[in-house]
Amino acid sequence: MEPSLIELKNVSKTYSTAAGDFVALKNIDLKISAGEFVGIVGKSGAGKSTLLNMINGVDDLSSGEVIVNDGGKSISVHEMSEDHRALWRGQNMGVVYQSFQLLPMLTLIENITLPMDLADNFKPRESKERAMQLLKLVELEEHANKLPAFISGGQQQRVAIARALANDPSILVADEPTGSLDSITADHIFDVFEHLVTDQGKTIVMVTHDSGLMSRFSRSIKIADGELANDIDSAEPKVDKTIRRRRK
Repeated sequence: MEPSLIELKNVSKTYSTAAGDFVALKNIDLKISAGEFVGIVGKSGAGKSTLLNMINGVDDLSSGEVIVNDGGKSISVHEMSEDHRALWRGQNMGVVYQSFQLLPMLTLIENITLPMDLADNFKPRESKERAMQLLKLVELEEHANKLPAFISGGQQQRVAIARALANDPSILVADEPTGSLDSITADHIFDVFEHLVTDQGKTIVMVTHDSGLMSRFSRSIKIADGELANDIDSAEPKVDKTIRRRRK
């Protein structure tokens, strides 16, 4: 049996506030296999984003362990130093945010080459060529030299996905990536994610408050009050390739 790509063991997170301790996650046990498109679904304040931040190592956990299989080697995410963790995340995990977080003074292609330059994974010419390939993947190559302010919100989110793919990570984590988009644009973003899973073998973990999206994931997990309420496995961990895709 192949090891899980991501495994959370008894993960808990408690925040100290002026009003007292707030328990955001309670004893989370979760395994995610390579090639899954997993949706973490829950209301605001349920613990979705905190769970995602445990997986990507952005936030420290209070107890438990997060293990990622990296080329057959098990890595405990939170046992790394903060600097080592940031470097590892930049090289191995793509992160997509609801607010896009593109740098406004950089062109689209510069926003995508930046992670490659920081990780020093590609030579300058190679990074530019790869950035153009990624813009083509999200159908925005003709806008490569525009600033983010001159494209729509949906287009900015597609650029953010391209940036998350810059260093060819095996894992993408996405925090409400369709939350601020209209339904048609959100559908296009899902098309991109489904292509990445079925055609490129990526593993995607996405959080959303919209329970209506559950059918679009290969596995849906409900979270409420910091606890996993259920885990609905599909018969097959891959996204069904018959899912409708919108073409140009």
